[in-house]
Amino acid sequence: MRWNVAAAGLMGLFAQSATAIKMDIDNDQSVKDAAATIAYGMMSYYTGNQTGDTPGNLPDPYYWWEAGAMFGALVDYWWITGDTSYVEATSQAIVHQASETRDFMPANQSRTSSNDDVGFWTLTAMSAAEDAFPDPPEDQPQWLALVQAVFNQMASRWDDINCGGGLRWAINDFQTGKDYKNSISNGLFFNLGARLSRFTGNSSYGDWATRTWDWERSINLITDEYDVKDGAHFDVTTHVCRNDSGPHVWSYNVGVFLQGAAFMYNVTTGEEQNTWKTRVDGLLGSIESKFLTNDTKIIKEWYCESGFTDRGHPYQCNIDQQTFKGYLLRWLSSTSQVAPFTYERINPWIRSTAIAAAAVCTGPVGAAAPQVDSGGIQPGFRGIDGTACGFKWAEPFDGWSGVGAQMNALSAVMYTLTHKGLGKAAKGPATEKLGGTSKGDPGAGVTDPASRGGLAALKPITTADRVGAGIVTAILAISIVGGSVFLTI
Repeated sequence: MRWNVAAAGLMGLFAQSATAIKMDIDNDQSVKDAAATIAYGMMSYYTGNQTGDTPGNLPDPYYWWEAGAMFGALVDYWWITGDTSYVEATSQAIVHQASETRDFMPANQSRTSSNDDVGFWTLTAMSAAEDAFPDPPEDQPQWLALVQAVFNQMASRWDDINCGGGLRWAINDFQTGKDYKNSISNGLFFNLGARLSRFTGNSSYGDWATRTWDWERSINLITDEYDVKDGAHFDVTTHVCRNDSGPHVWSYNVGVFLQGAAFMYNVTTGEEQNTWKTRVDGLLGSIESKFLTNDTKIIKEWYCESGFTDRGHPYQCNIDQQTFKGYLLRWLSSTSQVAPFTYERINPWIRSTAIAAAAVCTGPVGAAAPQVDSGGIQPGFRGIDGTACGFKWAEPFDGWSGVGAQMNALSAVMYTLTHKGLGKAAKGPATEKLGGTSKGDPGAGVTDPASRGGLAALKPITTADRVGAGIVTAILAISIVGGSVFLTI
């Protein structure tokens, strides 16, 4: 099957100039048209539903996890705009990558995927459940059950021996990241726990979220200033942590914890809710101090856009890091829905960023970013001429293009519509009792894929464990070791 743009999408695409995206931020249809154009450019890179390719895959140099994140953006795109152009391709991709074991461990990825890779695909399934995205046929993996399966597997990998808790980056002992506990892996686990708690009404998931937050704070990965450090290595002999992230503070780390904290605020009451409100406010303060331009309040990737140098040269984001601020926008938008007290603070940031992002979508067909640790040749832009979006938004088109650039700009533009009463998004994320249709399986995934390689030895599951929505709460002695700072690099 080859991907085609539905008629509804085409109407928006060709309403745009062939030399730039012209968007009136105060006109909802103009914003939808701009989002449609940007989404079309993003999907110009997708080859997974072409004959002979694998549904859900992006070509080199893009890693598997980024494809999962891209389809998460498309789930929300449908939810906000109502445009059905990519529903079929998105559903096909998620179901195919869910694998025969229904846990986002497909055979062609299971030996190389880390907890964060799997986690990003799982976030997409979580969004599909919350957005009431069309459910797959009953004989196929269901969105909620997929999330529960992966969450249970992540819980089974919790490692109290090294660093006193947390998830390692790696799943298998032969992978890079076996001696590294990174904030994005733990942040995804935290995020999923908070969102499952709200969606299902089962507080056991929220208990895991609280445990993860407390662990991150205990080793100062979440600092007193609410900066979120990248991670900590540990010594496999002494089990002692080295919080050696240095200056690396990335937007997706603070963002993934922000959204999770907002969901915890939403599902708690009294003093506990006040505690989560303080945390949400603290994380927003960290974002404002590092990830917004000083005057115009445009979202930026702090480490790549603030003059830091690497061996005497300005540091440039690699293919992975180019996508991070788009996820921050996604999670900021969600935060403003489930923690409404944040709306007045967040909405101007998204609005100013959307205007700036759309304004730099002026790149030509064939534009391709310079290769920075990409591991491959990045294909040129094949969207509408003059609508390739750059990476930096506080200056004219910078020559960068790619999936990340389009996905970032799409997020900036479409999330201005979140509170406009369009589509399903106006009602906020669904739950099992309020608008949700996805079927769950609380006991899914209780066999840890890592245990098949002899890496995990779970304690016997008690009655209390089974009561906790099938979440495996037994603590492991995992013999996974190794490390790195960045996602899937």
